[in-house]
Amino acid sequence: MAKSWATLGVDLHLEPAGPGVRRGLTDALREAVRSGRLAPGTRLPSSRTLAADLGIARNTVAEAYADLVAEGWLTARVGSGTSVADRAVLPPTDAARAPRERHRPAYDLRPGTPDLASFPRAEWLKAARRALTAAPDEALGYGDPRGRVELRTALAGYLARARGVRTDPGRVLVVAGFAHGLQVLGKVLRARGVRTVAVESYGLDEHVQRLAAAGLRTVPLPFDRLGTDPDGLDDAGAVLLTAAHQFPMGVPLHRDRRAAVLDWARRTGGLVLEDDYDGEFRYDRQPVGALQGLDPGHVVHLGTASKSLAPALRLGWAVLPPGLTEQAAEAKGGIDTCGVLDQLTLAEFLTSGAYDRHVRSARLRYRRRRDALVTALAEHAPDAHVTGIAAGLHAVVGLPPGTEQSVLQAAAWQGLALHGLSRFRHASARTAPLDALVVGYGTPPDHAWRGALDALCRVLP
Repeated sequence: MAKSWATLGVDLHLEPAGPGVRRGLTDALREAVRSGRLAPGTRLPSSRTLAADLGIARNTVAEAYADLVAEGWLTARVGSGTSVADRAVLPPTDAARAPRERHRPAYDLRPGTPDLASFPRAEWLKAARRALTAAPDEALGYGDPRGRVELRTALAGYLARARGVRTDPGRVLVVAGFAHGLQVLGKVLRARGVRTVAVESYGLDEHVQRLAAAGLRTVPLPFDRLGTDPDGLDDAGAVLLTAAHQFPMGVPLHRDRRAAVLDWARRTGGLVLEDDYDGEFRYDRQPVGALQGLDPGHVVHLGTASKSLAPALRLGWAVLPPGLTEQAAEAKGGIDTCGVLDQLTLAEFLTSGAYDRHVRSARLRYRRRRDALVTALAEHAPDAHVTGIAAGLHAVVGLPPGTEQSVLQAAAWQGLALHGLSRFRHASARTAPLDALVVGYGTPPDHAWRGALDALCRVLP
């Protein structure tokens, strides 16, 4: 039978070396403290426990501890055990070569992140407790590569109700965010013989890079006031679109062009990848339904909790056409690589109605910010043309030709993080370049919003 003390104490990795066991142990402990590997205040295992772990005599450990207490490396108190003494720790020898932490801006108006301070911690914690209590034991295993059935079922119901998506839990794939979903689909497209993917003239570099990593060439489509122009799709095997709210320009894809894209998919067998990154947030218009609802057989609907909740959850989803689920699950990997507990929590959050309540509250808060942005720009920069404000978490602020870079430089001097429109333009785009700012009004917490808005107005021409 195991001794009771064998289960007590902390694990401690030591490699005693030297002419004697006691000296080797003493030197190893001293070096662990000197190098900072054992931080001040760290409680060491008892002499009995460490002796058993190292296979040496207990008296040897006790004597090594006593030597280091006398030298000032350790402290020992009756009833409190032995701990590392509180003393200055020398930095590692390679600290000088360590990269410096990036300076955080005073205000952040870059698009792509919600107000993280508004994450519903209390409601999420309640949902996590309910989900974990109800979870079967098998949920803690490796699991289905498609994701937990509880979340896939909840997503199928929510997306049908809120976004007009037509699916069932068997065709939902849980992924670790949109970028991961695109990586998985890149492998699927390549395996299907696709070599070229059409993309929008304006979008995220990261998405193009993910497709390129899968061996796919990207070709940008023209863009105008009606959104992305599908002319030129015939040379592609797939197309990536932000149809409901083009990123970053902020316009929905015109209904005639939506129809043209779907006609192309049916005629050629091409696949439409629909990035529905912020479909929950709209203010001055009726919600634009998902493109997938018009043709579930040719559209992959991709969504994420990164904008509605937080990027750190690393949870997204792909609603796949019939016959593509197994291929996508295989491309994802043989096991579920997304956090099961967060999946179960999100499923509970959706089915309990907490997600809808949070989205409605966030929609109201972001609308107020958008209104304040439009009002401030009208007062301080009346010539600035603001577009893309009917939905989403960002606006496009037009600038006089040739001024984008100077405005971004002035913003940097003010401690204001901003992105220009040129950052999102595809390198091969035929669309004429425009000078503008892409202002994300979701990122700052409420207490910093007014200061961020004032800083923006100061840098505008």
